[in-house]
Amino acid sequence: MAKLVECVPNFSEGNNKEVIDALGQAISRTPGCVLLDVDAGASTNRTVYTFVGSPEAVVEGALSAARMAGQLIDMSQHKGEHPRMGALDVCPFVPVMNVSMEECITCAHIFGQRLAAELGVPVYLYGEAAREETRKALPTIRAGEYEALPEKLAKSEWAPDFGPSTFVPRWGATVTGARTFLIAYNINLLCTKELAHRIALNIREQGRGVDQPGRLKRVQGIGWYLEEENIAQVSTNLLDFETTPLHVVYEEVCQDAKSLNLPVVGSQLVGLVPKKAMLDTAEFYIKKEKLFILEEEQKIRLVVSRLGLDSLSPFHPQERIIEYLVQAGEVDGGLVAKPLGAFVRAVGGRSAAPGGGSVSAAAAALGAALGCMVGLMSYGKRQFEKLDPIMRKLIPPFHQGMDELVAMVDADSRAFSSYMEAMKLPQSTPEERERRTSAMQQGLKTAVRVPCALAEKVSGLWPALKELACHCNLACKSDIQLATLVGELTSTSPCLSFPTCVA
Repeated sequence: MAKLVECVPNFSEGNNKEVIDALGQAISRTPGCVLLDVDAGASTNRTVYTFVGSPEAVVEGALSAARMAGQLIDMSQHKGEHPRMGALDVCPFVPVMNVSMEECITCAHIFGQRLAAELGVPVYLYGEAAREETRKALPTIRAGEYEALPEKLAKSEWAPDFGPSTFVPRWGATVTGARTFLIAYNINLLCTKELAHRIALNIREQGRGVDQPGRLKRVQGIGWYLEEENIAQVSTNLLDFETTPLHVVYEEVCQDAKSLNLPVVGSQLVGLVPKKAMLDTAEFYIKKEKLFILEEEQKIRLVVSRLGLDSLSPFHPQERIIEYLVQAGEVDGGLVAKPLGAFVRAVGGRSAAPGGGSVSAAAAALGAALGCMVGLMSYGKRQFEKLDPIMRKLIPPFHQGMDELVAMVDADSRAFSSYMEAMKLPQSTPEERERRTSAMQQGLKTAVRVPCALAEKVSGLWPALKELACHCNLACKSDIQLATLVGELTSTSPCLSFPTCVA
């Protein structure tokens, strides 16, 4: 599968539309780069671009935009609410799909070296790409901002990783590196900049200093005022949303705001967000409020509502959640994206894949879907009101199983194809035969792993299926019976594949 790296360059221009558009065009015109999002801020005078591509392509895209910035941005004239030190202030590389952190570190090193060589500007490395522990944190490198650079560059301990130790007034300095997914998240308040900053100091990990750390791990924060919206914001960066999720930041800010009698009026996501971050927040509110929501679309809508993500501008999930954008850009959506007739014809074609494994996964997904349907037909109706608590417990496993089993349709086909590709490897020399054997063994393990997971998933649904049969709407009797037959067939069908694989 294709390697995908996300690059998120932050340029110090948020007002001049011609400059903003020119930088975006420099990225989008780079072969292999897909520009996903452009988020400009007037008060911050900063624009965040998000684009994806192969490791090689994103380096070229970032360089193309940097060259354009060198012509159009003059840092000696720059003013803005956001901390900054250069025309291209920061340029991180983030692993998205089939890419390791090491590969993103390599991207940062190549980009930094080429940027310094081409434009003659100082470049620092941060995050996972940092060569020194003291330079891992971006705020540490950016301390003092652009105005402190002449003095800073004169100190040996602040010699850049690439480029000259001389001050370039028009450019400043750039920081590049590799990191996990960062979420830029701001909470809106009707108050002064100073009060917003007081809350930011309370929650950010750095706090007010070594002796007064903040409450939230892996969170950076600052308070500022958005003149164009006439509101203050607690602006945060979530460096690890699994350590400190979106809802924790929002709830903590709300708690402090309440103690100061300050109104919270929604929040704002800058750039893109991983789907998991949204769904984790949905699960928090579902549990907190004892809600019953199954569909992913509705869970996302719940998060938009609870966090007020559409308070400043409309929040369109298809344009803001990175997985949706990547999926929309894929030319081949796989077997599950095909119409039913096309899928059946693909199975009936003269090819070993898709075969029995994909058919078993599709059948199992339909069996789980029937279980889900029977549960929903027995839920939320007045005549079955007493069954609501039972159905709330039984429906989710079928709904989750349905989604997981659908994903196995393509997973099985890809796994078998990797084994078939290994068989085609050359075997003229002992080294080639050894590589072929090793690749075949790895392909075989992968090919067996998918049907095993299928059998395990279907078997795990049996307890819920049995209980559902005891309580469900009798009008769905034939449906539950068919779901049972499908479950019996698909839970044993993977065993039929093993003799073939072993042979």
